[in-house]
Amino acid sequence: MQNFGLILVVLVALGFAYTNGFHDSANAIATSVSTRALTPRVALLMAAVMNLFGAWLGLQLGGGVAKAVTSGIISPPPNGPQGMVIVFSLLAGAISWNLVTWYFGLPSSSTHSLIGGMVGAGLASGLTVHWGGLWDKVILPMLISPVVGFLLAFALMVGILWAFRHAHPRKVTRGFRMAQTVSAAGMALGHGIQDAQKSMGVVMLALIAGGHATSSSPVPAWVLWVAGLSISAGTASGGWRVMRTLGRRVIELDPPRGFAAETVASLVLYFTAFVYPAPVSTTHIITGSIMGVGATKRKTAVRWGVARSIVFAWILTIPAAAICAAIFYWPTNAIFS
Repeated sequence: MQNFGLILVVLVALGFAYTNGFHDSANAIATSVSTRALTPRVALLMAAVMNLFGAWLGLQLGGGVAKAVTSGIISPPPNGPQGMVIVFSLLAGAISWNLVTWYFGLPSSSTHSLIGGMVGAGLASGLTVHWGGLWDKVILPMLISPVVGFLLAFALMVGILWAFRHAHPRKVTRGFRMAQTVSAAGMALGHGIQDAQKSMGVVMLALIAGGHATSSSPVPAWVLWVAGLSISAGTASGGWRVMRTLGRRVIELDPPRGFAAETVASLVLYFTAFVYPAPVSTTHIITGSIMGVGATKRKTAVRWGVARSIVFAWILTIPAAAICAAIFYWPTNAIFS
């Protein structure tokens, strides 16, 4: 029975990875598709391949994000049959909120859905939630990363405008449209490095709960590949609702601005994966970067009403996913524990 529970929870974890892929695929390709640098089909295929490569690269270079997910938020680590229920509930809560925000086309964070689910299931089950760790690992990066993306993207776009101020607009557009192929690939790689590791982290939580691993165990190769393939499959299926919000509704992007936003977002993702490991949101970073490049046009170029809706979804994500997870925990625990 316990092995059946483990298999079920691992499958749900891979389901979360899949929803993460189609929910967050817009992060990597919305700007390139909206500027017509890439066709949707080519962009999705490239993003799926780079997501898989990013999953492998992130683990080879330390797996700091996966470790951040499996430790420091709740304790003791979920264990035994009740542990399986906890992991199942946190995943179900995260998936539920991902689907709600996808339906309404809001680019919320799958990362924070997962963390919120962890908090909700932890509180409902009586585990200790480390609020200090939540602040350091999640809340603070959530507040800082989009601001950093906004400021760096604004600065880079100002530099691009100055550097090409005498160039022919058509040539500049053509050149940056080609450059966006590289910047979009870099963004997709960063998404794979960050978000695939989170999916590996929740699979590891299931293995820990089933007694097949400890919090210090290395991530097995099969976990790497099934998590990477699941998120890539989700990315390949597309997230058109969210893509329209990021690519068109926040601001009408041109190739230079798309390139600047993707480049800055990629660099921030790499920094938070390898230099200061933290489970940051690719959604928050690329959205902040898009707003930053848009602000170089004029203040009214950014549709701040849409931006407010996105920020509201960001603020709501952790508590909403926590509530969803708690709602799943109580009946599931009553039935299976």
